[in-house]
Formats: sequence, C-alpha cells, structure tokens
Amino acid sequence: MASDRKTFVFSEVSKHDTVDDCWLIIAGKVYDVTTFMDDHPGGQEPLLAVVCKDATKDFEVLGHSDEAKEMMKKYCIGDVDQSTVPLDHTTNPTIDYSYRAEGRGLGSSGKLFQFLVPFVIVGLAFIIKIYTKQTSA
Repeated sequence: MASDRKTFVFSEVSKHDTVDDCWLIIAGKVYDVTTFMDDHPGGQEPLLAVVCKDATKDFEVLGHSDEAKEMMKKYCIGDVDQSTVPLDHTTNPTIDYSYRAEGRGLGSSGKLFQFLVPFVIVGLAFIIKIYTKQTSA
C-alpha cells in the first residue's frame, strides 16, 4: 500500500498556501489540511505560518497530543521528495522531536499548574493589599 502513495516535489506542495487550499509537509509526508483550517484549535494562522516549508519541527515543538497525531492520518495525501525541499526550508525528518513534545506538552500536572497560577497571583495581590493597608494605618 505504501507504494500507492504519491510523492510530491516541494514546488508542487508550496503552491497550496492559502486558507482555501493548504498543504503542509510534516515528517516527510504531505498533508492537505484545507478542510481542517476552521477546526484547528489554534486557528488558521499557525497552519498558514508553516506552509512552503517543512513544518516538522514546528509541529513537534508545540507538543501536539497523540490524538492530534492520530487525526493527521486522514489528511495525509502522500510523501515529499526530500531532495526537492530547499535547505533553508527543511527539517530533518529522521530526527525524533517527540522528546521535545513530551517535555513541553502539558500533562495533567502541567494543566493543573496552569489553572492554579492565576489564583495564586490574585491571592498574593490580595495579601499584599491587606498587608500594606495594615502597615500604613
């Protein structure tokens, strides 16, 4: 089945760089994300920011979930011929960036921390306000 997969050259992929026609290169594969543009949790801008280049590093560094990686499969339309991707537009698809995603992604403790930080800040502001009122009186 892998032999049935189409191989695209970079110049062909880079023509698909609009909201109405958007293809991305991630880990040596080509994804047509046009129908996903409105559903992307981060909006259309992050997707449009990585057209016309190998977006592997951008995708992995953001710490996408396993669910997001699984969802990508339905948008895959083929492979990119790596030899056609200009050097200033490449990311080495053989490098495993997943360790970065695990380190930067928010696990359950990270989400809890992200949730509690605003409460801690407000609490500290309240304590400082009370303390400064008592010392000035």
